[in-house]
Amino acid sequence: MFKQPPLERLFKRDRAITLAGLAALSILAWLYLVTGAGRGLSASEMTTLALFPHRQVLEMGPSLPGMAMGPSAQTSWGLSTWTLTVAMWWMMMIAMMTPSVAPTILLYARVYRHAQAQGEVQDKLAPTGAFVAGYLFVWLGFSVGATLLHWTLENAGLVSTIMMGSRSRWLSGIILIAAGLYQLSPLKNICLAHCRSPTTFLSRHWSPHALGALRLGAMHGAYCVGCCWMLMALLFVGGVMNLVWIAAVAILVLIEKVLPPGRWVGLGVGVALISWGGATLAL
Repeated sequence: MFKQPPLERLFKRDRAITLAGLAALSILAWLYLVTGAGRGLSASEMTTLALFPHRQVLEMGPSLPGMAMGPSAQTSWGLSTWTLTVAMWWMMMIAMMTPSVAPTILLYARVYRHAQAQGEVQDKLAPTGAFVAGYLFVWLGFSVGATLLHWTLENAGLVSTIMMGSRSRWLSGIILIAAGLYQLSPLKNICLAHCRSPTTFLSRHWSPHALGALRLGAMHGAYCVGCCWMLMALLFVGGVMNLVWIAAVAILVLIEKVLPPGRWVGLGVGVALISWGGATLAL
């Protein structure tokens, strides 16, 4: 009876463990969002508020926890609010980006195991966790920046305290057009090319050991932020905790980075966003 070589069995075991870990990470992030991310409302309520704000505010207004209902309603941001908002954005980024970065993480783990088998590195375990940590740390930095922008827009009365979405057609239109233009920009194409070619990326920037893996993960995360940051800004248009919008952006990111026609899909979305933004401003 044919037996698999030990190295091949090791590759398959590592692949299964890595996939299970990434799946658990993504599921936990989605569960955190679905349960309301500590905001006091369930995800279904927040999504419904974002999709049908006027009807739901009238029906649910008195029962909304700790939130005033006037058009100029604002809440003060204490340490807990800042912490919860950063955590909310970070969990969204983890939930949205993990599926699209999984092929790169799996490839890194395999390349490292191969290098280890050839005697090029001596570590007993592939520092895949360090690569993931570097990648997620960059998105944590993005989440802090997004939270600062969130606070600025809310404080200016441009983003709703309750629905966490735009209250201004001018803001919505500008974000839509800006996101569309960025989809068509050379910088977007450069960053996307690195995300779509993990083999080329790893061969150019490969570095062994945990610190090298951490740096490599952070570098890949930086390219991903460069590729997707304007798509994440779209959440301000549809509502930051609108699960429909979160899922739509996550699917678009996955298509752009993984599927063969992804670049063309991204270009088409860019044209659609520009048209949508123009129509919004013209209303």
